[in-house]
Amino acid sequence: MDRFVFKRIREINLTRGTVRLPLYKGNAQGKTVWYIITDASDFGIAHDLNVNYAPKLANMGINCPRCVQDTTITVPENNKFDTAIVNFAGSPDFSPTRSITAGPNGFPPQSYQPGAVGDEMYSPYIRFQNSSVVYNAPIVASGDGPFDFYHHTNTGDRVVGIDLKNRTVDLLMVNGFDAGQRILYISTDSNNPLAATIERATYVPALVNAPYPGGDDFIASARERIFTFSNGQIGRDNPQAQGLSNLLLSGNDEIEATPENIGVGKPLGNSQADPLNIQGDFPSLDDPRHANAYSPAWDLQIGEWTQEAINKGLNIRQTDENRILQLVLAGYITGPGGSTYGSSNILINCPPVGFLDQRPSSDPISIPADYGSD
Repeated sequence: MDRFVFKRIREINLTRGTVRLPLYKGNAQGKTVWYIITDASDFGIAHDLNVNYAPKLANMGINCPRCVQDTTITVPENNKFDTAIVNFAGSPDFSPTRSITAGPNGFPPQSYQPGAVGDEMYSPYIRFQNSSVVYNAPIVASGDGPFDFYHHTNTGDRVVGIDLKNRTVDLLMVNGFDAGQRILYISTDSNNPLAATIERATYVPALVNAPYPGGDDFIASARERIFTFSNGQIGRDNPQAQGLSNLLLSGNDEIEATPENIGVGKPLGNSQADPLNIQGDFPSLDDPRHANAYSPAWDLQIGEWTQEAINKGLNIRQTDENRILQLVLAGYITGPGGSTYGSSNILINCPPVGFLDQRPSSDPISIPADYGSD
């Protein structure tokens, strides 16, 4: 448990590649929905709930009213120790069939279809009436059961188990890096249909204007940087493999997550089934300025190795954001197709849940001066 990022976690199972979280009952326009809580924008509330403290979430509604879903609560009669029911204005539709087919080079894919789509009122970021606190509370299932863990018609595409008696949900984790360390996180939502498909997340159109692309640690931003590569090295047994092309060419991203095909020796639930993205600021960093800059609303930066970098053998697996930014400034990494490197305006809701070896505590190298914050 000393490798859990927040105490709300019930279990991290490395054999299955899953995290078990408390599951809460809600209501959305008269139907039952089930949600999790991973982050809060207020320090005291985050610690009281044993979730990640993410102060930048307080900025989520700036110039984007739909980015934060206003909710109400219903407290059960004679309530003793039960949780109140959250009344959501919007919710996801889990019925679409997720599909993705690799392109000739892996990425971009030939075709894709997200497996869950939020309605116009849905956002995973919620706020209660007359409160300024923003919570990260993604809806992960709907209905009263039985729940579908094979075609995910009423569950998120990372949901592989629900226990209503104990009110828990098992979610397929994602392997990645932060500050040179191996980390584990979950992916629940994205404002982009392609990213939602790749990530097995809910496509949330309401987040398209979330503040703000390229903001990172700048004023009024709710986002934090996350890094991926379009053309990293490929190969199942290649220790330098990383990125979207490697993921899509492996065929693993085309497979549905089910209770039977996750874990050690299976197609999913291991590092071969993930693009191995690199997150920026992390809740466990020793410097509060960086720890408090964490946000689960990640601003995706898609890097493309230049031919010169490939010829020089520089296109090895990356594990730290500042090293990536150094390579960008040196001209070895560009945006897709040689474009200027920076935000893709793709937001992915990816709360970290744990780390594998050592906690990310400090950046291995300093951030380049040209990428400093104000």
